[in-house]
Amino acid sequence: MPSPRPPIFSIPIRQSHIETPQSSSPCGEVHVIVGPMFAGKTTTLLHRIQAESNNGRTVAVIKSNKDTRYGLDSIVTHDGMKLPCWALANLSSFRQKIGPDAYDQLDVIGIDEAQFFEDLYDFCCEAADHDGKTVIVAGLDGDYLRRSFGSVLNIIPLANSVMKLTARCELCGKRAFFTLRKTDETETELIGGAEVYMPVCRQHYVDGQVVIGAARSVLESKKLQCGTCT
Repeated sequence: MPSPRPPIFSIPIRQSHIETPQSSSPCGEVHVIVGPMFAGKTTTLLHRIQAESNNGRTVAVIKSNKDTRYGLDSIVTHDGMKLPCWALANLSSFRQKIGPDAYDQLDVIGIDEAQFFEDLYDFCCEAADHDGKTVIVAGLDGDYLRRSFGSVLNIIPLANSVMKLTARCELCGKRAFFTLRKTDETETELIGGAEVYMPVCRQHYVDGQVVIGAARSVLESKKLQCGTCT
């Protein structure tokens, strides 16, 4: 005798309506481009800004007013690409400089040499999270001692994407991840080009630091000897 089949029935499900808060403006994005000097960070930034502009989006580019190598009114890459920009001491002044109405119309903000802006984190938070802007940031992730430079690494947790570029080692041609300073200055912020810095691979960074350290020791000993002679 077959066993009785269980009865088929349906359980009514109560539909609950969950209110979701409506945002006054869409959230934006943060994209970060890092790498050593001569890796093409500024070129990559400007190509992305140009592509956004070609797609009909309103763009603006900011750089630090500390970098006066090619003038203050434009960003110029090592290979000659050029784009107008706003040169500022800090990012918090940008809205006032460009004007509130013009700021509201912006879709994309590019920031070059981002390591020089102490208020980078706060600006990116405000622009992307609250103002709905796409912020594209380019800067050095490390200084000549391979230590964190400025606030660039602090915005990694905010980023939609992070691109780590490499250069070509000036000494052997391999991929270069680091920036070697050729001179004996020790301050962190020392703006310069190929006369001051070179991109190097790990091996030549280590070798270079040894050579530079030895040269500094010789120079210091020479100074001491000169001091005792007088």
